[in-house]
Amino acid sequence: MDLTTILFLVLAFLIITFSAAVVILPNPIYAALSLAVTMISLGFMYFLLQAYFIAGVQLIVYAGAVMVLFVMVLMLFDLRKEIAAFSGSKFSSLLKILCGLFFTGAIIIAIRQGVIALSVSAGEPTPAEQIEMVKNLALRLFTQYVLAFEALGVLLLVVAVGVVAVARSRGGTHAHHN
Repeated sequence: MDLTTILFLVLAFLIITFSAAVVILPNPIYAALSLAVTMISLGFMYFLLQAYFIAGVQLIVYAGAVMVLFVMVLMLFDLRKEIAAFSGSKFSSLLKILCGLFFTGAIIIAIRQGVIALSVSAGEPTPAEQIEMVKNLALRLFTQYVLAFEALGVLLLVVAVGVVAVARSRGGTHAHHN
């Protein structure tokens, strides 16, 4: 077995294990950390598959920005009350199982459609075409859409400050306890 195969198997194990932990763990903080490990492992999987641009986007956007927003939303809740409210009832357990089955079916349908699309596709673009596509994407992002890109950064900063302020005032995880 070569190093690439071993890395692939380790990353696949990490992705499967920690994505299952996201669903199984009752503590939302541990679930968020498991989601972060899943997204980082997925980013390295893209890197291993030589999809460097997608790997970078995965690590920056999902493992970075989305996880920060997710954790900030968790700060709004008083976790002691939330865990007690959503962990034990039969209705919530049934709802979790039904949602899991729905999403499993959606993933199976998406994989099936992807396999059908791959069998019909005209072929893989050449490396020069791939470089040109990434170059065109970067040019559009940093010229035509630069204002939206910067506005999103400011919006994320405002959300971060707002969530901390609301969490402190409402008695969330970071509230001032007297």
